[in-house]
Amino acid sequence: MKLLKGGALFALGLMAMSAAIAQKVKLLEGDLSALKNEKSINTEFTYDKMKVGKFDDEAEYISKKKEEYNKKEAGKGDTWATRWVDDREEKFEPQFNELFEKTSMMTITPKAKYTLIYKTTFTEPGFNIGVMRKNATIDGEAWIVETADKNKVVAKISVAKAPGRMFGGFDFDTGERIQEAYAMAGRAVAKMIVK
Repeated sequence: MKLLKGGALFALGLMAMSAAIAQKVKLLEGDLSALKNEKSINTEFTYDKMKVGKFDDEAEYISKKKEEYNKKEAGKGDTWATRWVDDREEKFEPQFNELFEKTSMMTITPKAKYTLIYKTTFTEPGFNIGVMRKNATIDGEAWIVETADKNKVVAKISVAKAPGRMFGGFDFDTGERIQEAYAMAGRAVAKMIVK
């Protein structure tokens, strides 16, 4: 029994390490030294031109899923489509901000000198049907700009394959899986800034 528990813990550790290794964070351009003495930052999020799963256009994805769910149960697709968009402000952005603040020790406030604009370029929603699962992931770019003039870009950071999954595999809700991907992205961007 002890061997079985040890093996399970080892496997969980390997899975966590492989997920962490899979995420790639890179400074694309600019210099992050301007943020070294900053105690606060503003955050904004965009989802323009975001690809979803195998779809090059988010609107296509929403339309297909909405239609599928409405065929199964009237109104279910409409509810799903509303939640898909609402999850951004209710789940994804707060989770990104929470882990960003914890990791960077910066406070998020609209009055900050600099703004971090997280531009999500790709979302893999994943799935969890109990016996099979695929983790969610997101790709994006974090643009650090001057709050007073957002055309003045200080730095650009890319985040690829930020993983979204919950410990224990109880992430049957798409929003919860993607929420965790935003948490990982927030932490990764913060680590890059404080490095």
